[in-house]
Amino acid sequence: MLGWRFRLGLAIAALMLLQGCASLKGPDPSDPLEPLNRQVTAFNDVADDLVLRPVAVIYGQYLPTVVRKGIGNFFSNQSDVMSFFNSLAQLKLQAAAKNAMRVGINSTLGLGGIIDWASELKIDKHKEDFGQTLAFWGVSSGPYVVLPFFGPSTVRDSFGLYVDIKTDVNQQLADKGSRNFLTILRLTDKRERFLTLSDAVRQASLDPYTFTRDAYLQKRLNDIYDGNPPMLDDFDDPEQPAPMVAPNRPGVSTNPEPLPNAPLPIKP
Repeated sequence: MLGWRFRLGLAIAALMLLQGCASLKGPDPSDPLEPLNRQVTAFNDVADDLVLRPVAVIYGQYLPTVVRKGIGNFFSNQSDVMSFFNSLAQLKLQAAAKNAMRVGINSTLGLGGIIDWASELKIDKHKEDFGQTLAFWGVSSGPYVVLPFFGPSTVRDSFGLYVDIKTDVNQQLADKGSRNFLTILRLTDKRERFLTLSDAVRQASLDPYTFTRDAYLQKRLNDIYDGNPPMLDDFDDPEQPAPMVAPNRPGVSTNPEPLPNAPLPIKP
């Protein structure tokens, strides 16, 4: 089901690109597709208001907290499986070992991941996706894009998302009905957990689009640098932002192409 949704999203984005290509020139260098991205954002907002948010609200109101917690843990355990492989691909052996221990403990003692015993045992979660793996090996992020249904991304992370979807544990099930059910349940659970945040962004931001874009790029920068992004005064030219690829890694050039205007933390 996710593959169908992803292909539909790409088709809609391509159609809107053809319609608006003449006027595509965003004011932010990191977001040259801003006119198109705003159209896709408006489409996503309508889909969210009509379908995703109402379903998530009902899910949160009628399902007991302990049940929702177990469902969230179940899907989190599945994400640890992919984090393990991506950690290996990024040569992060310690993170890979912890992810392997988390999966082993939660899949057995935690009844398939419903109970998160690994966190109780202080085994840290290290989330890694294929977009981060591409960044590790020096693949530039490309422009910021908003995907239909999926939301904020970059060109690189869009490809990473496709790989993540195709290799997801749920997508390996032979029964199509089971795959679709788990996909819908996962999306609903994720949307319910972000209800408060999304409402706050809409209410507090003069321009939710810009806020979401900058927050996403900052988060991805933080993810790529494992929580330790470079500071402005770490660069010879403070006007140049950090490259959106991991530094000093195999396949990464000594002067990687930066993502223009990627937000950076400032040292006090």
